[in-house]
Amino acid sequence: MKKFTALLLSLCMLLCLFAGCQEEAAESTDATTASTAESTSATTAAPDTTAAAEKVELIVFAAASMTETLTTLGDQYMAEHENVTIVFNFDSSGTLKTQIEEGAECDIFISAGQKQMNQLDITADASVNTDGLDFILEGSRFDILENKVALAVPEGNPANINSYDDLKAGLEAGTVLLAMGNADVPVGQYTQKILTYFGLDEETLATAGCITYGSNVKEVTTQVSEAVVDCGIIYQTDAASAGLTVVDTATAEMCGQVIYPAAVLKDSQNAEAAQDFLSYLTGDAADAVFEAVGFTPIGYKTQSVNGDVEGRNCRSLSPFTLAQH
Repeated sequence: MKKFTALLLSLCMLLCLFAGCQEEAAESTDATTASTAESTSATTAAPDTTAAAEKVELIVFAAASMTETLTTLGDQYMAEHENVTIVFNFDSSGTLKTQIEEGAECDIFISAGQKQMNQLDITADASVNTDGLDFILEGSRFDILENKVALAVPEGNPANINSYDDLKAGLEAGTVLLAMGNADVPVGQYTQKILTYFGLDEETLATAGCITYGSNVKEVTTQVSEAVVDCGIIYQTDAASAGLTVVDTATAEMCGQVIYPAAVLKDSQNAEAAQDFLSYLTGDAADAVFEAVGFTPIGYKTQSVNGDVEGRNCRSLSPFTLAQH
């Protein structure tokens, strides 16, 4: 009887121990399941901060004289904005204007002259925008840079031309060969004004073989660099980029100011990104790149409702913010 009782007690103890292990196992499983559910829920609820930003391709049409500076600044901008790809089209402002007019895809236009921008801007005087073209996004246009029209000579200055006065004398004597831009190129138009200022007849000089032409400022610069001409009238920034010697720069009285307007195109599919890039071009880092080759960044001016912004330098503000006033 005692043996039976002892056996019965032992059996009861084993049953209790087995039940306890089962309960602990169930609790452990429940805890693991709950933890997994919480982890999954947290992962689902958390925002995906690693998702790549939407890819954007900006197409920028810019005057040929900006090739080096904008290429540098474009690379810097893309390094800071990995989702943005900038595609540049550099040529004479007249050629770019025609391409835009004919339907070329473009987000930003930066011209070396006001005329070409005005011809696309519905708010410009009808005497310039004779076709009533409306390609410029309202409020996005502003003047970004100033340049100088320079008289540059090949290495060694073999013709000994040291000023615009020397150029005038040489052209009149028929002893100088000058390279200049075509009439539809801003640098060519500035050169025409300089010739007129000095009382020189372009057609007569061209007929006499004293002038050669380039379809954009880079072609004129190349003629000077290769010394196939005695001198060329280009921008001082192109002379700096090409390592050419500038012997004289034209005054505003001789050819007017050389102002570069910039704007977002009305049909741009990336207007916000385009405005951001143009704003980047007004910052200190961009100023340093522009100034290194002779550009002068311009202070943005506008008139607010109460007139308190007009006439003061506003480069610290976005030109697009100012345009809202």
